Amino acid sequence: MSFTDAIRTCLRKYVTFSGRASRPEFWYFFLFNLMLTMIAAALDSVVFSTATSGSELFQTVVSLGLFLPYLAAAFRRMHDTGRSGWFVLLPTFLALSAVGVLIFGIGFAGMFAHGGSMDTLLTRATLLVLIPTLVILVLSPILVLFWLSHPSEAGENRYGPHPGEVPT
Repeated sequence: MSFTDAIRTCLRKYVTFSGRASRPEFWYFFLFNLMLTMIAAALDSVVFSTATSGSELFQTVVSLGLFLPYLAAAFRRMHDTGRSGWFVLLPTFLALSAVGVLIFGIGFAGMFAHGGSMDTLLTRATLLVLIPTLVILVLSPILVLFWLSHPSEAGENRYGPHPGEVPT
């Protein structure tokens, strides 16, 4: 698949989260996304260079416009490796979990007398849960990147036929 074919395919399947996407399709679209974001950032710096606050209008428009097709391509890429597309969002879920643990754990500990036994217990329990969560949070993007780079499953899998066998 060529660079332009990948872009055309991903934009045509704007919010298609089912099916499979080959490695070239996903990574060419990733490169296109990166290049367009860099161009938008350069435009922002030229157009809004005199503004007191750093406006990122073009970059925001590009990011919002390409978010869903990029997410859909990532889901289809995970399907191509035989995994659920939801694994793409694993780092996001872990980050939200870490924030939730902090808010509820420290928040509940704050309801008790400072330095008391319940305060200390809840604070330590929060840290006991939070530390492994943060370690996994740091490692999860590497795992997702590995999965996105992994070769396709040969033949048909539960998400559909191999991308090379289906007309785009």
